[in-house]
Amino acid sequence: MSAEPVRVPFIDLTAQRLPLAQEIDEALARVMRSNSYILGEEVALFEQEFAAYCGVAHAVGVDSGTSALELILRAYGIGPGDEVITAANTFVATTFAISYTGARPVLVDVDPYTYTLDIIQVQEAITPRTRAIMPVHLYGQPADMEPLLALAHQHNLIVIEDACQAHGARYKGRRAGSMGHAAAFSFYPAKNLGAFGDGGMVVTNDADIAETVSRLRNYGQSAKYHHDLLGYNRRLDTLQAAVLRIKLRYLDEWNAARRAHARLYQQLLGGNGIRLPVEANYAEAVWHLYVIRTIARDELQAYLKERHIGTGIHYPVPVHLQPAHRDLGYGVGDFPVTEHSAGELLSLPMYAELTPGQIAYVADTIKEFLADHVRLHAIG
Repeated sequence: MSAEPVRVPFIDLTAQRLPLAQEIDEALARVMRSNSYILGEEVALFEQEFAAYCGVAHAVGVDSGTSALELILRAYGIGPGDEVITAANTFVATTFAISYTGARPVLVDVDPYTYTLDIIQVQEAITPRTRAIMPVHLYGQPADMEPLLALAHQHNLIVIEDACQAHGARYKGRRAGSMGHAAAFSFYPAKNLGAFGDGGMVVTNDADIAETVSRLRNYGQSAKYHHDLLGYNRRLDTLQAAVLRIKLRYLDEWNAARRAHARLYQQLLGGNGIRLPVEANYAEAVWHLYVIRTIARDELQAYLKERHIGTGIHYPVPVHLQPAHRDLGYGVGDFPVTEHSAGELLSLPMYAELTPGQIAYVADTIKEFLADHVRLHAIG
């Protein structure tokens, strides 16, 4: 009998869930016994624990990372006529959240190595309408926060961290989410800290902002049936909070495993003609995604798929070229780093439960492809 082929999924949520099944089942049963499914005790406890984890005073659970970004903006009174500077290389949730408020996303290009905000271009993008800067801690690596914070202070701007991919990451020892005026996290299932559905969190040291977000997420209520603000239904479910409380206890362990996996990828793939991701000297990245770069991206992805290796592309169409953002007036060529990388970046399998053998198989397969690719081009 022939051996079963090695399979390496892009992400394996089952491998994460099974060891925690008993703890999670008990937590879910506890919620069901309480019959408190909306803003129950598990939500309040998770907010306290996540705030402590991030090193901030306040955390407010919401239904998604997108809502977290939007409600922060609304809590600061940002809306029509205002501008918010953010990265061109990001998921559309970042820019959509700005647009939902009526404000305008002002995009800038990113550093070609870290793929986070280019501080020089941020400075050049500031106008009298600018109200906030929204750095994106992309792929699990923090943006370079000190110069951004200094620039924001100079211009009296709010800094809102999009930390939706950076749970537990550090910038010069400080947790992602603890440096700006406020920050947003996503608990989408595939994130480093993922729920069993959607979920999000606002973190801040500003008690007034936390209180405003808390009201906005729950129909603007200060007390039941007393609606002080035009609010929304953006609450974190109690069942999701119960799951996330369990998982939070393992987050540092999982992040350490991801960091070890990234080191092994670097070791095995170095010197093979592809650009590997760079960890900035100020950062402790948590490798939500491990993203390589090659001009033969699409061919490599197909080659890996044939050999049972899952991959992802983050993101094939930059936000400024999405039809939904035609109103922003950007076009091809406006953000060359973002546009060039969109055709070359490939996300390899990355999750805590990966084995060294799986990583070696991925690396060996990539090296086989590169050798074949060079040989075919030489023949051609």
